Amino acid sequence: MTKQVLKKRKYTLAFWLLFISPVVLAFLLFFTISIGLWGFMPSFEELENPKSNLASEIYSADGALLGTFYIHNRSNVNYNEISPNMINALLATEDIRFRYHSGVDIRSIFRVLFRNIIGGQRSAGGGSTLSQQLAKNLFPRQESPSVFQIVIIKLKEWVTAAKLERNYTKDEIIAMYLNTVDFGSHAFGIKTASMTYFNTTPDSLKAEEAALLVGLLKAPSWYHPVRNPQRAFNRRQVVLTQMARYQYLTPAQLDSIRAIPLDMSNFNIQDQHTGIATYLREYLRNELRAWGQARIKPDGSHYDIYRDGLRIYTTIDSRMQQYAEEAVRVHMANDLQPAFFRHWRGYNNAPYDRDLSQEQIDRNINNSIRRSDRFRSLQNAGVSQDSILANFREPVPMRVFSWHGDIDTIMSPLDSIWYYKHFLNAGMMAVEPQTGHVKAYVGGNDFRHFKFDHVTGSRRQVGSVFKPFLYTLAMQEGEFGPCTQIPNTPVAIELPNGDVWEPKNSSDDREGEMVTLQWALANSTNYISAFLMRRYSPEALIGLVRRMGVKSPIEPYYAIALGTPDLSVYEIVGAQATFANKGVYIEPTFITHIEDQSGNLIESFTPHREEAMSEETAWLMLELMKGVVSEGTGRRLSWRYGFNHPIAGKTGTTQSNSDGWFVGITPDLVAGVWVGGEDRGIRFRDLSLGQGANTSLPIWAEFMTRVYADPTLNVSKDDFEQPLNRPHFETDCSKVQQAERPRDYFRRDVF
Repeated sequence: MTKQVLKKRKYTLAFWLLFISPVVLAFLLFFTISIGLWGFMPSFEELENPKSNLASEIYSADGALLGTFYIHNRSNVNYNEISPNMINALLATEDIRFRYHSGVDIRSIFRVLFRNIIGGQRSAGGGSTLSQQLAKNLFPRQESPSVFQIVIIKLKEWVTAAKLERNYTKDEIIAMYLNTVDFGSHAFGIKTASMTYFNTTPDSLKAEEAALLVGLLKAPSWYHPVRNPQRAFNRRQVVLTQMARYQYLTPAQLDSIRAIPLDMSNFNIQDQHTGIATYLREYLRNELRAWGQARIKPDGSHYDIYRDGLRIYTTIDSRMQQYAEEAVRVHMANDLQPAFFRHWRGYNNAPYDRDLSQEQIDRNINNSIRRSDRFRSLQNAGVSQDSILANFREPVPMRVFSWHGDIDTIMSPLDSIWYYKHFLNAGMMAVEPQTGHVKAYVGGNDFRHFKFDHVTGSRRQVGSVFKPFLYTLAMQEGEFGPCTQIPNTPVAIELPNGDVWEPKNSSDDREGEMVTLQWALANSTNYISAFLMRRYSPEALIGLVRRMGVKSPIEPYYAIALGTPDLSVYEIVGAQATFANKGVYIEPTFITHIEDQSGNLIESFTPHREEAMSEETAWLMLELMKGVVSEGTGRRLSWRYGFNHPIAGKTGTTQSNSDGWFVGITPDLVAGVWVGGEDRGIRFRDLSLGQGANTSLPIWAEFMTRVYADPTLNVSKDDFEQPLNRPHFETDCSKVQQAERPRDYFRRDVF
């Protein structure tokens, strides 16, 4: 072989080595990347089921989304649930060749190389395909990578994009991308973004709305339509132009849509402070965290409401919830709170009652300081007590609550505590008696400013709303009926310690006369309550209310006949719903069932049931409590609000008007309302303003007015169903002849 031939072969070999080596090296590089030698790469299983922080969704019984629990507020939708306008805007702006490449678009890469980098044309766009961007969203980059790491990361995204293309259809990739992308304002994914920016669903997005959302993807903060409306509008126009360029819009459509002004009137950040049923959602959040820790998923881990995308189906009716919140707002904002401001204007230490000492008032204020987030934060930072108190006296800018909108002001944190003391608070719950399903839940005035929940988290003295339980003892023994007459005379009971308990009536109306039990309950007569308590016992009364779901501590004192126990709205409403459910207590429940993100049932919930009394006793109590509305403390339901159909109910007012209550019972719905100050020393000074008939009953009336006006709710105005074995007692007390004087066996000395 000649030297010339050898030389030729040598050059040929060198040529092939130079040609093949980059290919081999590239193959080895991509191979080692794909098997994870250069860092984490998602497995086939992870690509099939990519892990992302999915928000758990809370649904009402009528299918409305109440809110979410999340780390990232993200919920998934399918491709067919997304408006074509959104798909077209996305492809026209981000990846017009998406349908034709296999995850990496070589043409786009060369365009970026020659125009953006070499030619300096920054408007030429990026080279990442939607599949590559999805890979980045599903498997995020590390923070602050080096140049070498950036190259490796980019190559890893290419490999991941190619794998995604092999495992998913193009439509699925588009849906996955739109489900994972960040639209700003805590809106991750197209479902949350549609609700946040336009209060709509992804399938209903208009072209101009879709264009704005796609425009946000470039820089959500820079193009934010509320903070930077002009930039957002200009960016929207760019996206619309791209849609027309690729014939997703006709020239005429483009001209028409471009002229539409930016409308962000429906913008509302979706968080725990906004929307309806905020107090209930916070209550459920704590309950479901404990639930999740007690249950194991198939993979051995615990359920996490912030990451697992659970679907939580509640008993709440979104319409009733809206009506309940409106009822609280209307009465508190337009009537009660203005009256309370006027009532205390010009008084020292307002709104604390004048019978409180300065020491008691100072103690209440200091307790409020110590319960505040500011105090805990400063204390955890090691700030001394004196410095903390000095900090509370320094004026700072803040936003404070008012019923007619938040107010931006400057005041000291101490002044803000006094400011919030002037606001009365409310708690309300409505339950369906036959199922125990809670239909409405209002824990306070406004969750953003008043975090304390006055439905399940608060126990307050119940006053006369406790008296129906005492009267139930009389009904169930068969000795008394609603129209049985008892002397309205003082009752003295000697206590084990030698003291004598002798309660007084709040008025001398019909004192010394024979009165029916119905009249006595309607007018909250303490003499009759004392008579019944003496005849039965505190222990018997406590045993009854325990069967009716009351779990709060109650000491067996005779004074509980007047409503001294501290109970929650939840307990009172649940217990009194027993009357409307024929004597069977059903524990009020908030959740019907929970599903995983794929719709598989995880758990369903059945409330506890217990027979607390006979059906006949429950019906007699309803007949007796109807007198409260027809002729007693609840009669303003008729003359002021126009309710003329059968309603059973009971008002309650505690000592010194600290707490006002009303529970209204209808065959289909039982609702209870409490109103009072943050501290028990905050109250009206006179009964006309502070009684439950004035503070709480109007909220019930406003709520039920709205409920009855909504034909879709189908809440009946019929009377309560009579039992098959109707008791022999007369229930129409107008037919009972009034006794002229107390009968001998009711003489006071008997007791």
